Amino acid sequence: MASLSLQLVVLGAVLGVALAAAALILISFVAFVTATEMPPLHRHEEEKFFLNARGQKETLPSIRDSPTKQLSIVVPSYNEEKRLPIMMDEALGYLEERQKYGSDKIRVITLVKNRGKGGAIKMGVFSSRGEKILMADADGATKFPDVEKLEKGLRDLQPWPDQMAIACGSRAHLQTESIAQRSYFRTLLMYGFHFLVWFLCVKGIRDTQCGFKLLTREAASRTFSSLHIERWAFDVELLYIAQFFKIPIAEIAVNWTEIEGSKLVPFWSWLQMGKDLLFIRLRYLTGAWRLDQIRKMN
Repeated sequence: MASLSLQLVVLGAVLGVALAAAALILISFVAFVTATEMPPLHRHEEEKFFLNARGQKETLPSIRDSPTKQLSIVVPSYNEEKRLPIMMDEALGYLEERQKYGSDKIRVITLVKNRGKGGAIKMGVFSSRGEKILMADADGATKFPDVEKLEKGLRDLQPWPDQMAIACGSRAHLQTESIAQRSYFRTLLMYGFHFLVWFLCVKGIRDTQCGFKLLTREAASRTFSSLHIERWAFDVELLYIAQFFKIPIAEIAVNWTEIEGSKLVPFWSWLQMGKDLLFIRLRYLTGAWRLDQIRKMN
């Protein structure tokens, strides 16, 4: 009987491993065949221009052009009528005090269709004029004076290889406090997501999702030119690409306040991001997406 029980246990273990392997192969196959090519930066005619202060159309610049400003700030906005004005007042007030960013402050790019947060930021980045490009969320959760912390983080990374470097704002130092305010379910989702990010895509960055990131122009061009994901998980792929190209990354603690009105639906949004993380890893692993070719092109 003991021998029979042992055989059944071994058989069950082998069957379990075989089923897990079959499931992984099936998921990898689905990830491969459903992979789309990198979304081209197609601009509708209306997206090639912005209205200047006189109400006249002007052609948007390209990130391939030489920079004409020290800093560009890209703020994706979708149904942000309540939160955006407060954030813009704080940002402009701070930037005017610094007095080195000058006039011609705001350009609005109206997208014909919803491209997702990543797609909107990509469009803004490719229309930027700054030597450095800051990504910032419309909710104003991170206070703008913290851009100085990111600038110092970039300076500390010098010398920059090929003028490329990234400073990521981070809320990781607030994790203990945030856990105390969250439900057990949301805390479990958070830990699960962080594990998947570490296991599948990005090592060494504790908070990949903070929307406050500062990139040199060259780093923004290289990473966003290689970006496939246009929805919520785009930050993870962006940092995955940066680590592939060995772009130095600094993670900098920033002040952060939770602002009501988030577009994320806790369970379904995290489920979608978990699927995106798995597919990011499998598509690069199976060769459906390639970065070595992009490196040669650059």
